[in-house]
Amino acid sequence: MLLLGLAACAASPKNTAPAPAAEWFTDVAQAAGLDFTHVNGMSGRFYYPEIMAPGVGLFDYDNDGDLDVYVTQGHLLGTNGPSDGTGDRLFRNDTVTNPDGTHTIHFTDVTTPSGISLRSYGMGIAAGDFNNDGFVDLYRTGLSGAVLLRNNGDGTFTDVTKAAGVGDPGGWGVSATFFDYDRDGWLDLFVGNYLIYSLAGDVQCLSVTGRRDYCPPNSYRAQPSHLYHNRGNGTFEDVTAKAFVNGAYGPALGSATADFNNDGWIDLYVANDGQPNQLWINQHDGTFKDTAFLAGAAVSGTGQAEASMGVDAGDFDNDGDEDLFITNWLDQMNVLYLNDGAGNFEDRRAAAGLGPPSLAKTGFGAGWMDFDRDGWLDLFVANGGVATIEALARANDPFPLKMTPQLYRNLGTGRFEDVSSRAGAVFKIADVGRGAAFGDIDNDGDTDIIVGNTNGKLRVLVNGEPNRNHWLGLRLVAPVQRSGRLQPADRLPEGGRHDGRVRDMLGARVQIVRANTPALWRRARADGSYASANDPRVLVGLGASAETPRVKVTWPDGRLEEFSAVAVDRYVTLEEGTGK
Repeated sequence: MLLLGLAACAASPKNTAPAPAAEWFTDVAQAAGLDFTHVNGMSGRFYYPEIMAPGVGLFDYDNDGDLDVYVTQGHLLGTNGPSDGTGDRLFRNDTVTNPDGTHTIHFTDVTTPSGISLRSYGMGIAAGDFNNDGFVDLYRTGLSGAVLLRNNGDGTFTDVTKAAGVGDPGGWGVSATFFDYDRDGWLDLFVGNYLIYSLAGDVQCLSVTGRRDYCPPNSYRAQPSHLYHNRGNGTFEDVTAKAFVNGAYGPALGSATADFNNDGWIDLYVANDGQPNQLWINQHDGTFKDTAFLAGAAVSGTGQAEASMGVDAGDFDNDGDEDLFITNWLDQMNVLYLNDGAGNFEDRRAAAGLGPPSLAKTGFGAGWMDFDRDGWLDLFVANGGVATIEALARANDPFPLKMTPQLYRNLGTGRFEDVSSRAGAVFKIADVGRGAAFGDIDNDGDTDIIVGNTNGKLRVLVNGEPNRNHWLGLRLVAPVQRSGRLQPADRLPEGGRHDGRVRDMLGARVQIVRANTPALWRRARADGSYASANDPRVLVGLGASAETPRVKVTWPDGRLEEFSAVAVDRYVTLEEGTGK
């Protein structure tokens, strides 16, 4: 096990109300060097794509132990790219730990030296090491096809889209995810495509007051999504037709992976905008079966397909299975699907207290996160309209879709409390929120949030919640090797350490076992939310308990290992083949 960092924290009682604080979350974007403004290219013509981006990505591209940031950019539609020379941006994390233990957060724009020069209209980001070389690669979706950027390991990236066969030509992709669905050790790729759209075929729509407005998604035909199987040689095969029984229809906006039925194989949930959602259950033979209708996770309780923008999977009730949270259009309410452990779901949006507070909101990026580290997963939602908000239009707002974000605290009783009013000044700022990425950018043991806003500034919400509960940070890895599956010869002797590069094992699941406290389950993932990539490390809140737990890891290939007495209040790397 390799210690990556250390941050001591004081304990506080579990499930007590958070202590009063002026700022639980503070926006440090500009001060930290992340002074980025998204350009949607709005021209008064109300082109539909103007309201759908940007996505953001958190990933460690230079293997220095901290999270870097990628943001997609737009431009004036009807042109070949931005006229001011801007485009997507890559920011390197140069945060410094001060002698007193505090952190000075700083990012440096390294787009030009990285070799990244993407100026097409960007949408979302997926992050994963597709070629198993120990460096995280990027898949960037866009209005007209996607780009695969291979990390060269020297601070630069190379566009290998054509050679890899994952360009998604003509596709309007939004959310994408890397996941190893066949357990062969190589990350496969799902691309959620949205609508069939062209400027020439743009439809004109009116608001309720008769003025020009953005159209609803049913004004256009849906575009099928795609599943690409990783051949392990730098190329992918489009297996959509043979893998997805009855077809991967859209319009897809969000996607999340988890083992929803607890059979040891990773599954896929797809959130479709205005069409039934899909729950693709892995059949262990390279195919998937959509069980969403039978499982109660396709449409609302009244049988209506909902807007379904962002989605995330997590075990909010600590019962050992993964539940679903889905953001929706205003008046529909956001959805909480409670998993029974076998992949069947119950709509608990009203009972959990998550529905009513979202009635006047349109949610996009969202994620499960234990912001106060009490052992219960909370929720953050980035909000922003998709049709004119008349009160803002009357106030002459140039982009009248702005809404404030929301933070929900898990009470540990199956219910949530909207604590947005206590979460900090940034929760009072109205933006057109879209992508949200979650991760610990200063390595202090709590989850921070990066929010991408349409035609607005990037927000960097640093977590300063004052209940200094204990925590456990885990990076789950395997050695880099030529073959996908870890071979016996690659495993280490007892107490040994691997000197080569490692790769994150997305999909690995952990059980945190303590003597006097119920077990907790978490998963290494980079997907979820909306059009964004998250920190692949597992960050677990432990509440008041400083006990060193046992950690049971189920690796993506089904192999189970146990690591004893794992240190708390720091990040620890657990490597496949070094446990018992």
